[in-house]
Amino acid sequence: MMALIAATATTAIAQDALVKDAKKLMGKNEFDQALQTLAPALSSSETTDKAAAWNLQGEILYGKYIHIQTEATQNQIEKKNTPHDTLGLHNSVVGAWEAALKCDEFDSQPDEKGKVKLKYRQAAQNKYKSFGIALVQAGQYFYQNRKDNDMAFKAWSMYIDMKNTPIFADVADFPKDPFYYDIAYYTAILAYQSHKYPEAEKYAKLTAEDASKAKEAQEILIFSKKESMKTKADSIAYVDMLKDLHKQNPDEDRYFNLLMDYYTRANDMVALKAWAEEEIAMNDQNKMAWALKGEVLMNQSEWDAAVEAYKKAIELDPTFVQCFFNAGVCLNSKAIALKDQLADKNTGKLTNDNANKVKVILNEAKEYMEQAKNLDPDCEKVKWAYPLYQIYYALGDKAKADEMEKLVNK
Repeated sequence: MMALIAATATTAIAQDALVKDAKKLMGKNEFDQALQTLAPALSSSETTDKAAAWNLQGEILYGKYIHIQTEATQNQIEKKNTPHDTLGLHNSVVGAWEAALKCDEFDSQPDEKGKVKLKYRQAAQNKYKSFGIALVQAGQYFYQNRKDNDMAFKAWSMYIDMKNTPIFADVADFPKDPFYYDIAYYTAILAYQSHKYPEAEKYAKLTAEDASKAKEAQEILIFSKKESMKTKADSIAYVDMLKDLHKQNPDEDRYFNLLMDYYTRANDMVALKAWAEEEIAMNDQNKMAWALKGEVLMNQSEWDAAVEAYKKAIELDPTFVQCFFNAGVCLNSKAIALKDQLADKNTGKLTNDNANKVKVILNEAKEYMEQAKNLDPDCEKVKWAYPLYQIYYALGDKAKADEMEKLVNK
């Protein structure tokens, strides 16, 4: 047991010695060697003061950043073409702030008496309060020069989140740069492109605080929610958001179209019908809502109700070829169902009176289908040839049936 205690103590002393050695190397501006020396102490459970170790990590990286920046400025003043370590400079910026956050995390932990005695926060506030511009520049460098979207996202998200970290949460006069919302927008885009949808939503919401960028932010927010839907709760949240946006912007078609896309893809006829009726109640001049209601009723074989819905859509748009076609299909289906219902069970034939009842419906179907043909003569939107063939054949119009049959067999 004594040997084990002695070994543990020796390991702890060794780790603390690394911190001291790293500090000496930093003092000689041997930053990379200092970082390499310190690295084991950051992860070892034997390091007695993790906050101090991470604070030193931040000091080394901050020192490296200042050192390279000073070199670059001096070269510029002296008009020298001597290259400086640009990648090292921007990596140091990101690493320094990352180390400061890690230091604060350990610094905030209570001691053995349960008390929190912050040693490094005030110094971090003084050092990093105006550090945001360096993080912005780092993100720009990684994005433009290195094509490294992950590091660009990391730098920019650090910048956006900085004022809400424990280090600055209580600082009332934290500076907010004029390009804050621009960076929030770019961060949201990078998050979306990297499939980090919760982060994309987070930064899109921040971007939307700027009225001039609200529309673009909503786009990111919508498609992030759409792409990240996994549970029923996710779907409800997505639909509720679209409905709210649709009510706020009734003249903006995209929200209605996205809702239509969601409900049709879900293939839930009950939900689709309820939404269509909700849309009609909100705006009975919405031709697409009437068309969708007609489609649901058509799928449920409610022929008369479906035709009435299509008629409403046609009243609003007399060129709505799909609704003429669908109304014709519904009436033709209704005629077939009535014929089967009225036919003699033994012979399958109809009385003259019953045949006329079927013909009345077929003639109405013919009117709608012929109007679809007139509106779309090349069958670019609807395939009217075969339904018209059926109707003409059922009506006994052989000449027109033969004409349609030729088109069907092309």
